[in-house]
Amino acid sequence: MTATPKTALTIAGSDSGGGAGIQADLRTFFACGVHGMTAITAVTVQNSLGVQGFTDIPSDVVAAQIKAVAGDMGVDAAKTGMLATAEIIRTVAKTLDEVHIGGAEGAPFVVDPVAASMHGDALLREEALEAIRTELFPRATLVTPNLDEVRLLTGVEVKGPESQREAARALLTFGPQWVLVKGGHLYDSPRCVDLLSDGARFIELEGPRHPTEHTHGGGDTMASAITASLAKGLGVPDAVAEGKRFIERAVEESYPLGEGVGPVSPFWRLADGD
Repeated sequence: MTATPKTALTIAGSDSGGGAGIQADLRTFFACGVHGMTAITAVTVQNSLGVQGFTDIPSDVVAAQIKAVAGDMGVDAAKTGMLATAEIIRTVAKTLDEVHIGGAEGAPFVVDPVAASMHGDALLREEALEAIRTELFPRATLVTPNLDEVRLLTGVEVKGPESQREAARALLTFGPQWVLVKGGHLYDSPRCVDLLSDGARFIELEGPRHPTEHTHGGGDTMASAITASLAKGLGVPDAVAEGKRFIERAVEESYPLGEGVGPVSPFWRLADGD
């Protein structure tokens, strides 16, 4: 009999194209060797060309999904993705407290604040952004915004290393234990640098920049890989380093699919047997 793996919960929207959202999270959890569980917050109509529409799941149904899996199977780590509305965000925060996820004593909790499209357009109204700041960030072990989400959440326009640190400090004022300011779109160079900080430490994680346009689901995949490592018991710096290693290979092995932007690929882990 196979030993029971660690468990990871994703609270996010469904991507009908399979490249991002719940689907990307589950692909990554599997590749990282943890058992994935879901609480679906929205059903999107999307493909490689973009999102054509979405329907929110009632907030009480989102809460019931979280309670069902946490109460029966347990959650070693959890993450959020698309939460769609302020009501869902507030409900998720309340429910996480009830099942002991996040905060100082709960299971590790990663907030991927899906608030901007890949083109930088806002996906959430200000009411929902404020709920992320006040309800989710104080409970977060780690937050992982991209640069457009940093701008929407803090007003800081990241243009270089100093403003990247300024953004990290601004995000930490909302109460998370750690922040990861991703720099994939920051530097015009063959290297990209992500900045991890808990306020006392500023850790630069440098990696290669791969020349591909197929990066759909990259943020979800990195956050999921970090969550999987936290579920296995790694500390935040080591988990983030593992997540960066995972996404570097996933981008390198990304593939075209459909007429638009293809997804990053977790298949490298299976091929490498790593």
